Amino acid sequence: MDPDGKASVAQLLLLGTSSALTALLFSVYRRRSAAAAALQEATKVSISQDLRGLLSESPGKCVPYAVIEGVVRSAKEALSSQFVDNCKGVMERLTLREKTMVWNRTTHLWNDCEKIIHQRTNTVPFDLASHDDGVATTVRVVRPLDAAELDLETTYEKFHPAVRSLTNAIGHFLSGERPRGVQETEEMLRVGDSVTAVGELVLDRDAVQLRPPKQDLRYFLSRRSYDALLAKQRRGARAWGLLALACGLAACGALAYVLWRRGRDRRALARLGGDACAVCLSRRRACVFLHCGHVCSCEECYRALPQPKRCPICRAAVDRVVALYNS
Repeated sequence: MDPDGKASVAQLLLLGTSSALTALLFSVYRRRSAAAAALQEATKVSISQDLRGLLSESPGKCVPYAVIEGVVRSAKEALSSQFVDNCKGVMERLTLREKTMVWNRTTHLWNDCEKIIHQRTNTVPFDLASHDDGVATTVRVVRPLDAAELDLETTYEKFHPAVRSLTNAIGHFLSGERPRGVQETEEMLRVGDSVTAVGELVLDRDAVQLRPPKQDLRYFLSRRSYDALLAKQRRGARAWGLLALACGLAACGALAYVLWRRGRDRRALARLGGDACAVCLSRRRACVFLHCGHVCSCEECYRALPQPKRCPICRAAVDRVVALYNS
């Protein structure tokens, strides 16, 4: 708290930062909560022989936000895994992650870090078919890479450790970064997987398509069931809400602390009148600085002044101090 009773820059910065972070977290919570609510209210549509007739009778021949569950079927030649035999899929994601250890100069500890150095995704057109083999109707999935929830199965994973030598160890110690190796991962959406898809269901030229929805709704393509997907979205929204609440309580605590300090200093000034120390505002002035002659500090604050000691009022050098006694 400043001598004039106003909040310090550090206190205002803490209050402003916590308030801004609370607003940001609450905004994320509202979006996630709205996405979970929209998912709960989405129309559940089954893949059946009557699906085309249902869409043709719907306004605009579409269902704006629909949930369908089906089995993945490749519309063209399926992708083959590069590492696993007899593994076919419609989506393949290859990722190389570099794992390193970075020296933290503050904590004096090595921290684990990783970054993606290469990623490639391959896709082929695919449909969702009914679990009933007697139903010939399929749904073509459009732009699957736009899905917010793209759940792929890890089919291959291998860690390639970095080559170690004395020269490299010395260089890594001096640079503060020590590579551990490269993690190679292959993920696939396999043919025959059961998938829950949520998006805009459209009848286009006698073909049923699932597209990314409009109106800022989220596009989902997950191997989880509908209930599990909805539960996950609710948990995510709840976690963001708890973070926003915790940050809001911190902001309220910071504001309460600033107000309490301000009230305490005002009460101390009222009690001491014009004799309050100009530094701490809580004790009486008890020192006369020579040769400037200012009486502005208590003995404790005078002792805490850095060398060379200077008057807090005029910044003149303090040659000696005379104790002031109040009767």
